[in-house]
Amino acid sequence: MTIQSFISPLQTIGLSGLLDILFMAVLIYTLIVWSKRTKAASVLTGILIVAGVYLLARQFNLSLTAAIFEKFFAIILIALVVIFQEDLRYFFERVATWSFSRTFLRKEDSQLDREEVETLARTLHDLARERVGALVVIRGRDLIVRHLQGGQECNGKLSEGLLRSIFDTHSQGHDGAVVIEGHLVSQFSVHLPLSKNLKKLGEGGTRHAAALGLSERCDALCLVVSEERGTISVASNGEIRIVRDADHLTRLLRSFYHTVNPQSQSRTLDDHIKKNWRDKLVALALAGALWFVLVNGSKTAYRTLSIPVTYGDLPETWKVEEITPEEVSVTFRGVRRSFYFVKKNDIELNLPLRLESGTQRFRLGPGQMAFPKNLVLETIEPNLIEIKVKEVAEVPEE
Repeated sequence: MTIQSFISPLQTIGLSGLLDILFMAVLIYTLIVWSKRTKAASVLTGILIVAGVYLLARQFNLSLTAAIFEKFFAIILIALVVIFQEDLRYFFERVATWSFSRTFLRKEDSQLDREEVETLARTLHDLARERVGALVVIRGRDLIVRHLQGGQECNGKLSEGLLRSIFDTHSQGHDGAVVIEGHLVSQFSVHLPLSKNLKKLGEGGTRHAAALGLSERCDALCLVVSEERGTISVASNGEIRIVRDADHLTRLLRSFYHTVNPQSQSRTLDDHIKKNWRDKLVALALAGALWFVLVNGSKTAYRTLSIPVTYGDLPETWKVEEITPEEVSVTFRGVRRSFYFVKKNDIELNLPLRLESGTQRFRLGPGQMAFPKNLVLETIEPNLIEIKVKEVAEVPEE
């Protein structure tokens, strides 16, 4: 393996092609991560399979198959927008607000103090012991305004007294959710979207359905106190589970805040590469394959092959004494992907000899050659072939 073998593909790609592949790899990686977070993973896998079949159809010039799949993609695009409109809205919202949200959260110092975290955990644990229902939403990086309905503004400092007063059974807003942003209780008596995943909810009630429903749509952490069972459940990333005790809840809260607003520390390049490295490798491979098939493969290319001169069958009483020349150089033009699987055996130069003694001359052209339909014959050098044919004595019978 020489250095040139590594440099040659890079020279073919060029700087613009490399940037094109990297940008597409980032987009594919984002789609892979997004599909894992939502219910679109199986659908995305199916689309990739169909796309692979379509690329193969284009590669092998299966015109009918490629045309049908092109129409299919136009229909499926509309269907995907309708089916996954909520997930797509989340995706584009996350792209639009990612930078803003990170900056905003850091400026507002969303990291709760250790005392406040312990206060929240202790208060919910006491409410669970007293069988007082509660629903608390802690905002993550995502904007959650569009998922909330109703509610009252509060903007009070997080404290045990404030939480107990809100969730007091005599309070008008105790049935709704409390929203915590940073150090403040921003709203209370808020209504959340309900989850329809009955399998994950199990025996959970309306509060659990609301907590799971919001966690399916954003990265918020939802805490539920069940007044029937006296347990605390945590919902995040579309999953819900029961918390063992106050210490366990404290660790979960600290982990959540560390994820939302990690301590500023320099991460090495090795750390960035290792994180989800399989997904990144798949995205890079898919982006590279798409570029070579759709972009690089669509550029016009020329290829010259040495083709041997052949001729049709002759009776046993005739023979060819000399062929001048025995091979010709043939140049074809076509898009690059047309040459990916072309072999020398796919091209034939077969001349129809006459049963006449002497030298027979043939002016070469497309009529004497058989080659793939997606190629265009440019030149044949030399284009004049001389074949010397001679009749021999009749072969004696044995």
